[in-house]
Amino acid sequence: MTGPALVVVGPPASGKTTVGTAVAAALGLAFRDTDADVEAETGTTVADLFVSSGEPHFRALEERAVARALAEHDGVLALGGGAVTSAATRQLLVAAGRAGSEVLWLDVDVASAAKRAGLSRDRPLLAVNPRAMLRTMLEARAPLYAEVATVTVSTSGRPVTDVVAEVLAAVGSVQR
Repeated sequence: MTGPALVVVGPPASGKTTVGTAVAAALGLAFRDTDADVEAETGTTVADLFVSSGEPHFRALEERAVARALAEHDGVLALGGGAVTSAATRQLLVAAGRAGSEVLWLDVDVASAAKRAGLSRDRPLLAVNPRAMLRTMLEARAPLYAEVATVTVSTSGRPVTDVVAEVLAAVGSVQR
């Protein structure tokens, strides 16, 4: 099998990077984040890309970064919260799930996500009225996460250690 052992998707502040990093360490796999890939490629932050070039430009870069990472990476891969808004990315994720990769949706409620996100400038879509934006985002994207997920774990109001333990139990030993 080629492709990542585990792909982590979910809304902003669901714990994709935190949980993904911990799961990768527990499984002895490399961790990769497509937002970090975009930042390395462009030499700027995701937040600055949103401001300087706009969301459509960022989403095009993200779509390419996700496709490249799905083809190249065999460890744990975390995607940006909005990556699933791309139909092409969703097709790749469904195909990855069919090919044996686990696609993990970290689900989170509005209250937990708002508490974690705070007023972070690193989350450009949450800069104004984060709670309302999160609610809208969660409602709009939930069907997209569900479309691609092979496993769903809630992170709402839970410590990272509990979430990681549930993920590890759900995905088994997806070692490479």
